[in-house]
Amino acid sequence: MRCNVGKILVGTASWTDRTLIDSGWYPPEAKTAEQRLQYYARQFPLVEVDATYYAPPSATAVRAWVARSPAHFTFNIKAFSLLTGHPTRPAALYADLRDRVPSGRRNLYARDLADDIVDEVWTRFLAALRPLADAGKLGAILFQFPQWFPIGAANKRYLLECQDRCAPLPVCVEFRNRTWMEERNQHETLDFLASYALPYVCVDMPQGYPTSIPPVVAATADLAVVRFHGHSDKWTSKDIHERFGYRYSDDELHAWAPRLRQLAEKADTTHVLMNNCYTDYAQTNARQLIDLLAD
Repeated sequence: MRCNVGKILVGTASWTDRTLIDSGWYPPEAKTAEQRLQYYARQFPLVEVDATYYAPPSATAVRAWVARSPAHFTFNIKAFSLLTGHPTRPAALYADLRDRVPSGRRNLYARDLADDIVDEVWTRFLAALRPLADAGKLGAILFQFPQWFPIGAANKRYLLECQDRCAPLPVCVEFRNRTWMEERNQHETLDFLASYALPYVCVDMPQGYPTSIPPVVAATADLAVVRFHGHSDKWTSKDIHERFGYRYSDDELHAWAPRLRQLAEKADTTHVLMNNCYTDYAQTNARQLIDLLAD
């Protein structure tokens, strides 16, 4: 069943989470990775791949995603941590590059590496995504920046560098530093993104934390993206399932439906992704939201 509601595509961040598999959401006959993706793609038109944040994908894996999904299915790809200023495990780098990085480090950042190594990571990461793009199945590459990435000239230049390096592949940007969307800077941020047709990722997330971004709904390009992170009271937990283990209520989703419809009027395509990935919370809420938007 197709779940493309007008210009809005609704999906979830991941289809492989162990708690989802254990929840019983997949039918018993969906026992392999191929069968699970095929089943997922019959329920939703969009998925976000988050595993690519932790390690770059292989071309073989990407070609498998293409082969196992319907013609009009869409993948959003989360950018590799090294490219967004996050700490990166040396073991996550390409094997032939590891002997050229500082030894004895638990985590590395791009600033720790020679420019040619960083360039090579960019080249290989993007090359692996070409099969998705060639098949018309690449929605956008998600660049989620860390809380130590504040608004400023240098960081604005880096946003444009990411866009330039990826071109013609589409990108979108999500912030976790509140300075970008503080009231005094919000207009500047959205104007900057719009002037370069850089899609802003709207977020719904717990408030009152250093990483909190207000739920501002705005379209700054032909593509608009909304990610729902839940409202867990354990947002600072190191346990990812405690952080994102939140199931949205009917009232919360009802309140969001008109906002999403309004956003869709300002963009050619709107991607809505439930990132409350614990058991089947994301899939259940995504289905509820699809039904609300269809009414």
